[in-house]
Formats: sequence, structure tokens, C-alpha cells
Amino acid sequence: METGSGTSPIVNGLSVDVEDYYQVQSLEKAYARSDWENCPSRVERNTGELLDIFAAAGVKATFFTLGWIAERHPAMVRAIVEGGHELASHGYCHYRVDSQTAEEFRADIRRTKAILEDIGGVEVRGYRAATFSVGAHTPYAWPVLEEEGFRYSSSVYPVARDNYSNPDAPRVPYRPAGVSSLVEIPIATVRFGNKNYPAGGGGYFRLLPYAVSKAALGRINRRDRQPAVFYIHPWEIDPGQPRATGVSAKSVFRHYTNLAKTGDRLRRLTRDFRWDRMDRIFLDGSSARAPQKSRDAAA
Repeated sequence: METGSGTSPIVNGLSVDVEDYYQVQSLEKAYARSDWENCPSRVERNTGELLDIFAAAGVKATFFTLGWIAERHPAMVRAIVEGGHELASHGYCHYRVDSQTAEEFRADIRRTKAILEDIGGVEVRGYRAATFSVGAHTPYAWPVLEEEGFRYSSSVYPVARDNYSNPDAPRVPYRPAGVSSLVEIPIATVRFGNKNYPAGGGGYFRLLPYAVSKAALGRINRRDRQPAVFYIHPWEIDPGQPRATGVSAKSVFRHYTNLAKTGDRLRRLTRDFRWDRMDRIFLDGSSARAPQKSRDAAA
């Protein structure tokens, strides 16, 4: 098992949502889907840097990859697989699941799975929804994923936020209602009192001091005795990306703050904790945890 040099015996799930800067929901007013082809792409460069960071630390990760990106950057997809990382699905074109019907969702994940497996030459068993848009409001999603051959989803962040909100979802892996074997593996949170706080990366990793993320992940490993799931995007280590216009000040703050610091923070994170691919932790490895049987009660 590939791990970092952290002293905790718990191995955590390291993951990347492979999308370009112009595909982020908070910048959708600046970058319409119809204009994506005309945007200078930086995803292959940035993903290559992430691969270098992981290789230097001796860790493996799961790369949840958009089908749209994979079609345009097949060499990058093959580099992910050749590096020993897990290739997983992020859907085709970053559509929110709660904006799709069950039939549209099925077509989307089936198409993307075929693209990734054809390019990568490996089975795709994991899925992550765009903007964590799966939950009680999309009851069709988990059964469809299972029917289409997925073994797990990592599409829930159990916190309250404007773009997504699943504060009552379990904090540990669980089996959603309506499925027999598929497991939902939520992004890491810490619980204080009766509220969950984000601990699994994304904008919080950039906006808050590194010490906050380190303490939160350490608490999950030591106190909860659970593996934490952390995620990052390739564009989050790219301070040279183009700047969007016509978006809110809040979106600008969320997207661009501390881009120049994130690469070094990620290097520290890979040294301070133990990491591996999500499939090896939660499906295959000795560190796998038995999931809860339903999503009815928060953990």
C-alpha cells in the first residue's frame, strides 16, 4: 500500500476532481459550456504537477475525471493510470445531478464510464457528482449508479453550504437506501456539538490556514478512528490561470484566494498523513470499514 510518512496508522483517501478552471460552477456566468472549447486549457499541465507531487511523496490517489476532459486529454488519463492511481468518474460535462432526470443521469454516467475505460484500459468503479449534488433530493442516483456497475460514490459533503447542503448525511461510509452493495463515501468533516465542519479540502483548504486542515484531519484519525477523504482540483495549484470577469466578488474570493500557496500546502499534507487510492481503502484493503446500512441517521 502506498502511503505518506505520517505516523497515524489510519490510511486516508486522497482524491482529485479532474476539471479545468472554466468548468467550476461558481464561475459559470463567465464561462458558458458553449465557450469551453475556446478557453485555454490548463488541466493537463496542472494534473501533471499533481502527479509529480504525489510521486515525490510516494502516495497514490483517486482521480475523478470528467469524460469531456478525458476525450480531449487521453495522454493525461493514461498517465494517471500508468502512475498507479485509480481512475474514476466525475460525470461527462460537470452537470449537477439534481439538474438531470434519472434517464439523463444514467446516460451521462454510462457514457463517461465507457470513455474512461476505453482510454484508461481499467475498470471504473468510483463516481463523484459535480458540486456534491447527490443526496436525499436525488433518490434515483444511487440505484442508477449501482445498476451501471459502480461500486461506490463519493458525492456527499455532510456540511451546510449554499451550493450544496447535506448536513444530516452520515459522516462515515454508508449504504444508501435503495441499493444492495453500493457505498457512499462522504468527504471528511469534524463534528463539534451538533454541527459538522468541513475538513476534506476544496476551497476550505486554500482559504483557511494549513494548521486548521492538519488539526481537523488529525482529529478524524485519532478521535473518530476513521479514514478521512480529502479532495483537490488541478486548478487549485495554478496561480497563473486566467481571471474570470462578470462574476460576484464572493466567487472571485472563493476561487482565487491562496492559489499560489496550495501546492506547498499539498506537499505538506502528503508528508503529514498516510494516503492511498479510495478503492484500496474502502473496497479492497485491510483498512476498509463496514458501511452503515442506511442514510437515515447522521454519525
